[in-house]
Amino acid sequence: MVTFLALSTAFIIGFLLTPILILVFKKLKMIDAPGGRKIHNGFIPSMGGVGFVIGIFISVITWFSLNQMVELRFFLTSFGLIFLLGLRDDLVDLTAWQKLLGQIVAAYIVVIFGDIRFTSLYGFLGIYEIPELVSYVITIFTIVGLTNSFNLIDGLDGLAGSISVVAFTFLGWWFWEADMIAYSMFSLITVGGVLSFLIFNWHPAKIFMGDTGSLSLGFALSVMAILFVNTNGNMLASEGWKFNAPIASGLALLIVPIYDTCRIFTKRIRRGKSPFSADKSHIHHFMMRMGLRHDQVALAMVGIMLFFVGIIFIGAQLNDHILVPAITILAAILGIRLDVITLRRVKVITSQTPPILSVRKKKKSTVKPEVNQRILKKVKLTEN
Repeated sequence: MVTFLALSTAFIIGFLLTPILILVFKKLKMIDAPGGRKIHNGFIPSMGGVGFVIGIFISVITWFSLNQMVELRFFLTSFGLIFLLGLRDDLVDLTAWQKLLGQIVAAYIVVIFGDIRFTSLYGFLGIYEIPELVSYVITIFTIVGLTNSFNLIDGLDGLAGSISVVAFTFLGWWFWEADMIAYSMFSLITVGGVLSFLIFNWHPAKIFMGDTGSLSLGFALSVMAILFVNTNGNMLASEGWKFNAPIASGLALLIVPIYDTCRIFTKRIRRGKSPFSADKSHIHHFMMRMGLRHDQVALAMVGIMLFFVGIIFIGAQLNDHILVPAITILAAILGIRLDVITLRRVKVITSQTPPILSVRKKKKSTVKPEVNQRILKKVKLTEN
């Protein structure tokens, strides 16, 4: 009941606060203009993440016990730091190095002081225990990488929010099964907050979450996923729902942002561009070229994510030596197939669309204009 009330609190606060933010941001001209890499129409307010993150924090303060607050204190500190970093970037653009430094500091706090990190490869490639220093470096790198990967998929109405709802719902359920109630409650509180935002972000969107929201969600999701993978890999089957392939399970949970980032980096490098250069080569851009609407693309991505989550449930007794290659190869095959279908569809649409500028040759008229004689009598002609 407490968890339900906490989720409801985050939802209600976000639902009531977001319309106010829309009006305020419009009056302050804090809007996202179309054009360039932007594929929306009209001038839409950004920074919608402010609403649901405030709802999350108020719900945590209201419903968490003192022991739960102490248990999550380093994570909540880092989460708040990332929120302020995204807010500052939305208000005054930060350089890539400034954002990276802020993310590293937040990851450092949660890894070093919160001790949320990879401690093993759980037998994958014959590796079990990881040296402590290597563990710190790998985990910080993973958190920063996944945070930015999630930020990259926030380019479509409802996409990032929908993906996060599915992921946090799964994590909320799994942490509850593992008797990690504080982390379960935070995950489900986040679900409530994001659902309130999706009401206004679903196509056609009235507000975007901005870096304030996408960085916050990406950071929280990456940390929770690492905690899930490490706890699952080291737990006994009697301690909760255990997946025998912890690495593959984490990979399936974040398959959309991971695949999208690997895909665009590979394409850019093959073209001789910087992997960090901005363009319209994301998977959701490709699907939009097929003629799909924002909501259709978002639902398709959620369907793909649920498909991979279903795989880890079906193969719960299989290990990482089987599931990691299987998920990787399957994701690559589906991605290649999607590219082929998209290109084929784009060619059909292009062939059926007339050119924007068409030059039509006009024949010269051979008929001389006739002047009305009654009008001609009233006209006074001069030599000028």
